Amino acid sequence: MPIKVNLASSDPLSLAVDVVVIGVHEGASTGEGVLARLVEALGEHVAHQVKRDDFTGKKDQSIDFATNGALKPGRVLLLGLGSGKVTDVECRVLAAKGARFANGVRAESVAVAVPPGVERAERAVAEGLVLGAYRFTRYFTGDRVPKFALSRGTVVVEGKPGKAARDAVALGQQVGEAICVARDLVNEPPNELYPEALARVAAGIGKQHGLKVTVFDKAALTKRGMKLIMAVGQGSAREPRLIHMVYAPSGKPKGKLVFVGKGLTFDSGGLCIKPAPGMEEMKGDMGGAANVIALMAAVASARPNVEVHGVIGSAENMPDGAAYRPGDIFGSLDGRTVEIINTDAEGRLVLADCLAYARALKPDLIVDNATLTGACMVALGPTVSGFFSNREELAERVRSAAKAAGESMWQMPLVEELREGLKSDWADIKHTADRWGGAITAALFLREFVGDVPWVHVDIAGPSMASKPYGIVSKGGTGHGVLTFLRLIEGFTG
Repeated sequence: MPIKVNLASSDPLSLAVDVVVIGVHEGASTGEGVLARLVEALGEHVAHQVKRDDFTGKKDQSIDFATNGALKPGRVLLLGLGSGKVTDVECRVLAAKGARFANGVRAESVAVAVPPGVERAERAVAEGLVLGAYRFTRYFTGDRVPKFALSRGTVVVEGKPGKAARDAVALGQQVGEAICVARDLVNEPPNELYPEALARVAAGIGKQHGLKVTVFDKAALTKRGMKLIMAVGQGSAREPRLIHMVYAPSGKPKGKLVFVGKGLTFDSGGLCIKPAPGMEEMKGDMGGAANVIALMAAVASARPNVEVHGVIGSAENMPDGAAYRPGDIFGSLDGRTVEIINTDAEGRLVLADCLAYARALKPDLIVDNATLTGACMVALGPTVSGFFSNREELAERVRSAAKAAGESMWQMPLVEELREGLKSDWADIKHTADRWGGAITAALFLREFVGDVPWVHVDIAGPSMASKPYGIVSKGGTGHGVLTFLRLIEGFTG
């Protein structure tokens, strides 16, 4: 059962919860503030522990105390905020770390004190509580089923909260829950989540949130000429799908934005099969699609005055007698022909048909996101996405949105000289080039299918999944990118 978040105006140390979480600025001492109160209530052992742990409120420091009934909270967790300015990004991380700690001590309730004077803090803390409390336990049985669940979270503010604060907390919970949808989808095993099943999830989210959802099956894809999606999926017993989700505001929209996601529910590499070590992680090759579904749920909750479309191409890339081959040439929805070089570079083929479909919607902006290249991970590591754009002013908006959302994204160049590597002797274009600059040549290939529409490509290959929790991120599927895309939409509406 997901955590239920509420809002309260109270002294955090007077709340009857299992864990209370308080952020502490650098320079804290036992002579003042919350530490002084804890010394008074709990005794001198607090001062000894603070000294032993050298806790001064530096960023990422933490210290916790069991109250043993001397205070209403069962435990007090102090987290260092550092010496810099505190924004809603730090508030979200504070809450997520607090909720994760509460999970670790098998707490059922947690409260987070909102640092005063921080814009959007109430919403961010609510988001962080949901994200930090997240666990994927669907397939546990017997003794593996958790005995305790963190079911109640409280956002604690100074002064009497008004309607705006209550609405912010409610929206924060909804956005957090939407991101958890992306995490769930990435964590699902591929025998349970295949293209048809992914389409059912999207349709269910659409019904829940009042979104229009259209699903194109194999016959519809064939009729429309989406030959690249069909090529990728033809080696699998599971047929591909294209999913189109639409949010329309109640009034006249200020613009039309399209978000595209790669939805490879499993990628074996096809005939260019991947090595066995790590192949189990290829269940997460639909992280871009998961993000789009989550984003559409979040958009329906936030209700921006802009029309938002989510377009997902979903397939399984498998090897069998019908699988597509290196050397094959296929047409596309765009009309141009593509020579296949490496069947393990399937994501860009699926995206190409999706981008052509998105372009036909005549949007003001297309953003695609995909777990596309290992080359991007080599360049930027496992916690940073690389993004490309055909408009420099748009790239700046993405940078600002990512910074405001607290997600790590780095602009990569569209190096024109590398376009030469995509020239084919037998077709209009090859889908891969030389090894070097692989993330760039993948982006250059995608650019061929967007025309002159303002476009951003985000390669989330690294941070879409995490090997361990950090910040607001859980182990496994992360939903990295959703907060940035939501900020981008909110910025677009002014």
